[in-house]
Amino acid sequence: MFCVVLGISIAIVSFAVWIMFRYFNAQEAKAPQPGPMALSKDERLPPEPRLQAAPGFAATLENNQRVNLERGAPQAEYKVLREQWDKELHGELKDQSGNPLSMPIDQAMKQVVTGGALPARAQTAPGKLQDYAISLPTAESSGRETMKRVQ
Repeated sequence: MFCVVLGISIAIVSFAVWIMFRYFNAQEAKAPQPGPMALSKDERLPPEPRLQAAPGFAATLENNQRVNLERGAPQAEYKVLREQWDKELHGELKDQSGNPLSMPIDQAMKQVVTGGALPARAQTAPGKLQDYAISLPTAESSGRETMKRVQ
């Protein structure tokens, strides 16, 4: 008996919800259009400063290319940054003279495995061990004087 009553109740509630949705859709279709004095969508923007989706909002990439993000989705910045990272990983970025700024990651890994030299800065002569020491207060001076210790 319980299952029969429960099934009938579910059917009635489902039908009532369906009727209610149809009623709300009909009400929205009959909604009056805004009057001639109503603000447009652009005029209803919040006051300055708008942190995103504002006129003039853009991102400048590392190659000085400016990407307009005006009124874009909030994740538009991440998408632009991700595209630039992908281009760097695949070696597609070039400088103003057309020379590649990076090499594809697969090619770099092959060079490392085969022992080929990757472009690097010149090695500087290592400093004295004292150059890497840190200044610590001495116990005898109650923290007023410091001495260099190698950690």
